[in-house]
Amino acid sequence: MKKDIDWSSLTFSYQKTDKRYVANFTNGAWDEGGLIDDDMIVMSEDAGVLQYAQTVFEGLKAYTTKDGRIVTFRPDLNADRLIDSAKRLEIPPFPKDRFIESIRQVVAANADWVPPYGTGASLYLRPYIFGINPVIGVKPADDYQYRVFATPVGPYFKGGVKPIRVKISDFDRAAPRGTGNIKAGLNYAMSLHAIVTAHNEGFAENIYLDPATRTKIEETGGANILLVDQDGNLVVPKSDSILPSITRRSLVYVGEHYLGLKVTEREVLLSEIFEGKFKECGLCGTAAVISPVGSINDHGNEFAFASGMEEMGPVLTKLRATLTGIQEGTVEAPEGWIYEIC
Repeated sequence: MKKDIDWSSLTFSYQKTDKRYVANFTNGAWDEGGLIDDDMIVMSEDAGVLQYAQTVFEGLKAYTTKDGRIVTFRPDLNADRLIDSAKRLEIPPFPKDRFIESIRQVVAANADWVPPYGTGASLYLRPYIFGINPVIGVKPADDYQYRVFATPVGPYFKGGVKPIRVKISDFDRAAPRGTGNIKAGLNYAMSLHAIVTAHNEGFAENIYLDPATRTKIEETGGANILLVDQDGNLVVPKSDSILPSITRRSLVYVGEHYLGLKVTEREVLLSEIFEGKFKECGLCGTAAVISPVGSINDHGNEFAFASGMEEMGPVLTKLRATLTGIQEGTVEAPEGWIYEIC
């Protein structure tokens, strides 16, 4: 039986659910793992994660489809990305098949927390790995813990999808050949001051430029960027330090194979935006799917996209509607995209 929750009032915030999954890496191997009730973590004051930020994570959602099934969206890609992230931080990767099974167990055990179809809400899942044993010298931990918790979250947009104002950040998100292309906690920690600064100045987000030349746009603190040029083609900024967003990769496929769009992934100069080469812009990620951008401010010089500040542009609207339809079961999904839980 579903929990007695006002699903329409949920925000994107944490709420403890019934079960979570835990596995431990000790003596060079992962144990069998399993579901537990306790949401508290006990560790040494000198744990590797606390001293040297040795942690990686993922984010995905479970949905109730129109026909009443509970599903997740492309968890195999989350598993692959967590493995890549773990290797970069010298964390023992959690096996792909076990990752998918842990997601299945957590969603099934918390099925009563999965919001009903049509509410706009979903069950957010957070898998993560962290160094847990004492580490005082600068080196990788020996022991690790893998966990997955679930929390019901509301729709990212309350009251409809409205374009946002963003600014060009004075800070760099990632260094060349750094950790920008993995999902590590440290990447998000460095963005906190920048996002607080942006909010204090009246902007919703930062756009980070490439750190080498500061002439090319890369991504925001928590989302990849999509652009639509004047001919209606989809243009996706490309860089080795951009996180490989699963939502972005899915939208690129949808654009090409469902909507017949021409899609180009390439370096995008900031100057191209201010020259008016693009008529739509959006930020894409798990939480919002696509968040439309109405204007970009570069140190007082503001560029307003033709799509305006009232609603998402037509191309991005079709992209978002098609992908959410795939996730919710109203549009036929490509093979392997939807993983049915129950």
